[in-house]
Amino acid sequence: MSCRALPVTPDLVLRAYRAGLFPMAEGRGSGRLYWLDPKLRGILPLDRFHLPRSLRRTVLSGRFDVSADTDFPGVLAGCAAPAPGREDSWINEEIEDLFNALHRIGHAHSIEVREGGALVGGLYGIRIGAAFFGESMFARADDASKVALVHLVARLRRGGFTLLDTQFLNDHLARFGGEEIPQADYRARLAQAVDSPATWLTSLSSEELSEEVEALRSITRG
Repeated sequence: MSCRALPVTPDLVLRAYRAGLFPMAEGRGSGRLYWLDPKLRGILPLDRFHLPRSLRRTVLSGRFDVSADTDFPGVLAGCAAPAPGREDSWINEEIEDLFNALHRIGHAHSIEVREGGALVGGLYGIRIGAAFFGESMFARADDASKVALVHLVARLRRGGFTLLDTQFLNDHLARFGGEEIPQADYRARLAQAVDSPATWLTSLSSEELSEEVEALRSITRG
């Protein structure tokens, strides 16, 4: 972990991600930004995503209205806001400014989950080539962030992405098939993914979602 020496720009952030680094702050009110390069990297294999049966029903139930890139600042703010068990955040104002700028130039994307018109969950991350770097997620309703994750995976699979980077692994991600890989292995996968073509799907029809959910169901059963 090292303290930054130069002003951080959106272009520098993209170059850092290509090299395997990502930024974090010590806290919401911190003015310092650090670059991290973990020895073990969390990833979520798109070809081995585990979709629990109950969550599959929720995704297809129509309970939530799910969209992409309709309120990136709102999702980012939701991820930075205090929550039970997470009173502070590594997302400071500088990171918010950087990622909002990256969204404006087409490199940062969000998944929004609404219930009754209110934003109740979502996630955001960066896209470079066929790599998607998941940054953070939040939920104000049961299953909202999980539904956002399934919609993200469906879009990435449909769009030809090959790498979903979760940075770290926790129990929540492990339940979906997340795993840790050594730094060298990650960098090899990263180098191939960032120079490969993929398409970010802003919209996903109900038919396309159902097809991907069925494919994930088959993976889970296998």
